[in-house]
Amino acid sequence: MANYKPDLSCQNKFIPINFAEQILPGTFEYALCYIVENKLDLSGFDAWYNNDKTGAAAYPPTVMLKIILLGYAHGLISSRRIAKACENNILFMSVSGDIQPHYTSIAGFVAKMHEQIEPLFTQVLMICDEEGLIGRNMFAIDGCKLKSNASKEWSGTFDELGRKKQN
Repeated sequence: MANYKPDLSCQNKFIPINFAEQILPGTFEYALCYIVENKLDLSGFDAWYNNDKTGAAAYPPTVMLKIILLGYAHGLISSRRIAKACENNILFMSVSGDIQPHYTSIAGFVAKMHEQIEPLFTQVLMICDEEGLIGRNMFAIDGCKLKSNASKEWSGTFDELGRKKQN
């Protein structure tokens, strides 16, 4: 009878992790952290947080923006899923500095700060364009589905449309 080493995939393992080493240069996460920390004007958030003498400490807007944008980039649009990723996903832990905001804090940040967040999307796109990160072929900002009146007859590649137009 064959003797195999045991499969320990169901076992937990405690591993020391240096969060700074998880964000590698050249990755989306690295670019996201750099842009949010160094390029964006986040002064609009300071007016909302007037808790220097009273009240609990707030989550830094840089952390909230990074985890929200990282979540959106990975298709996580639910605040509950983003909060769960901050607990379980090493990239989210690294980007947030192991801050694990509750899903209500994430949802509240997006809902209350939408006027401050909206111009940041434009800033991020402009920075990405300056850095040559956008291919200029197609760029989608959200997954919004819109009704269209395009027919199957007139859809296809440019070559196919050229041939259809000539006929």
